[in-house]
Amino acid sequence: MAVILDMTPEEVEGFLREQVVGRVGCHTGGRTYVVPVIFAWEDGCVYVYSIEGQKVRMMRQNPEVCFEVDEYRPGGSWRSVIVQGTYEELSGDDTGLTLRLLGSRFARRASGRASTAGSSGAEGRGQGRTPVAFRIRAREVTGRRVNRSFEASAKRRAGRLLTRRMAKGS
Repeated sequence: MAVILDMTPEEVEGFLREQVVGRVGCHTGGRTYVVPVIFAWEDGCVYVYSIEGQKVRMMRQNPEVCFEVDEYRPGGSWRSVIVQGTYEELSGDDTGLTLRLLGSRFARRASGRASTAGSSGAEGRGQGRTPVAFRIRAREVTGRRVNRSFEASAKRRAGRLLTRRMAKGS
């Protein structure tokens, strides 16, 4: 049986620095919207450079947002971090900071391995939309994980299969 464990602050920090895609969750006017974005994590903030669209309009109306990042590994291990925070639209030097953080992040990833970051969400398909830099200033950050080894997972599957075969034979 898998046990869900809390991640330490160091594990959360490392996880947010290694992941590339997270999901912004926003809510306004009785409607909830969740969209994937490419991000950088720095000094307790999620930094994003995107385009003006539904998520930005909703976050302008209600700046209290949620940000989620997860990872699943074969065998059943997973990690997930949730950031509760406040949307802040950026301009000037802060926009430059966002672009530098994202550029630095992808330069590091490209030197280590090919990036498969994907798009910044469905909104990114339109042409001529206004770019927007924003950050989500974390108020609360929580992380959970389950670590399952491949061997333990294989033993569980074999045990279930054997139990089913024995039940059919009796």
